[in-house]
Amino acid sequence: MAVTDTPHDCVDVDRLIELEVGAVAHGGHCVARHEGRVVFVRHAIPGERVRVALTESEEGARFWRGDAVEIIRPSEFRRIHQWKLADMLRAHASGRLPVGGAEFGHIVVPHQRRLKAQVYRDTLARIAGITVEPEVMFAGEDEPTGQRWRTRNAFAVTPNGRIAMHAHRSGTLVAVRNMPLGVPALDALALWDWDFSGAERVDVTTPADGGRPLVLVTPTAQTRSDEVGLGRLRTRIRQAANAHGELSTGFLLPAKRRNAPAKVERITGRTWVEETVAAHGVTRTFRVSGDGFWQVHKDAATTLVDAVMEDAAPQPGQVVADLYAGVGLFTAFLAEAVGPGGHILSVEVAPHASRDALRNLHDLPQATVLNGPTDRVLGNLLADPDAEEQDGGLAGRTLDTVVLDPPRAGAGRRAVERIIALAPETVVYVSCDPASLARDLAWLARGGYEVTRARVIDLYPDTHHLESVTVLTRTAPAV
Repeated sequence: MAVTDTPHDCVDVDRLIELEVGAVAHGGHCVARHEGRVVFVRHAIPGERVRVALTESEEGARFWRGDAVEIIRPSEFRRIHQWKLADMLRAHASGRLPVGGAEFGHIVVPHQRRLKAQVYRDTLARIAGITVEPEVMFAGEDEPTGQRWRTRNAFAVTPNGRIAMHAHRSGTLVAVRNMPLGVPALDALALWDWDFSGAERVDVTTPADGGRPLVLVTPTAQTRSDEVGLGRLRTRIRQAANAHGELSTGFLLPAKRRNAPAKVERITGRTWVEETVAAHGVTRTFRVSGDGFWQVHKDAATTLVDAVMEDAAPQPGQVVADLYAGVGLFTAFLAEAVGPGGHILSVEVAPHASRDALRNLHDLPQATVLNGPTDRVLGNLLADPDAEEQDGGLAGRTLDTVVLDPPRAGAGRRAVERIIALAPETVVYVSCDPASLARDLAWLARGGYEVTRARVIDLYPDTHHLESVTVLTRTAPAV
């Protein structure tokens, strides 16, 4: 069967093939085969027989991609998709593409979690050669619909100024008038009625504790170069925000220098939000500036702190390094546990996050905030282990535990090798990407560490994304 490639924005009924769906793969696709070639299929469930519309199918390609548009033999775990705009079956029947971001919405939530645990297990076995059966958890109450959990949402903007979302792997924009994964406070803003003409992106933060939301608008390059147009956009945002009441707004302006952080320009309210976290018997409030990182699930911070504190088991007087520490979420609770006689190094590369961490940890003198690339900071600890604690050193003390929560790319070889050289007894690795995690775990295993506990935590219901907390214990003597 000869199939030619056409853009994903076009779904051609002549490009349909019937497939038996195999195992789920990292990234949310299921694996199927057609005439000896692998086909990655979205919107299906392992064990189904489906009709697939091919979206990438060049004759010489190693694999093809496609979307399940008709279910011939459904899985027992299939349900009606929880979000009409993201439902591939409805979209195909209407001659359009679905929005991305809810690619597991057609699967009952308990089975979503089983599939995510399988992805974690299979990825570690394939990349790292590590066999482990993870515990499966979820954040907050078990919400059977998988909705109303996102506190951070990002939208594109249509040419006529309405918020929209992209179709998967496509430049096609689909205007939206609701976001079922978002917390109710998002719908209350009614951003779909705002006029964002002249903007290219809208980022919305609705704090988990119901605090003041923050709407950051990124103007297009053309708008940024036109003071009159920028002023009109600023005025429309201010008027809409004032009509709403307690709402902060601002411009998110890309930096002129490469790799420099974006600038946040206040329009109304303030350029930061507060998040309150009650975990491990302690309640603390954190300031998060502008577009700074914070977990998106409303219950994620509490869930992860409880998991990390249980696995790290910090004791009074211990020394702990919190790597990729952000605004100091884990650092604060670890510092409370080790007490005045302990020491916590809070390491973060983003300057604005480190500034927030200094504010968030000001009452914890046992916590030292270090701003810089993780591998470089660890290298400094190795080069001068006797540096004083107030200077970001260990003062000759042994590092008991490392907690790390790197971005999707993982920690990387140099950082992992330096963790191994520092020889902590325990490593607690928080990860949102099983592939980069598996790569780093393989290096840690070769460095004398063994996985002693693994947990997959569903912080992203109705999507293929997963969070995990993996504990490693040093089995080889320190060199």
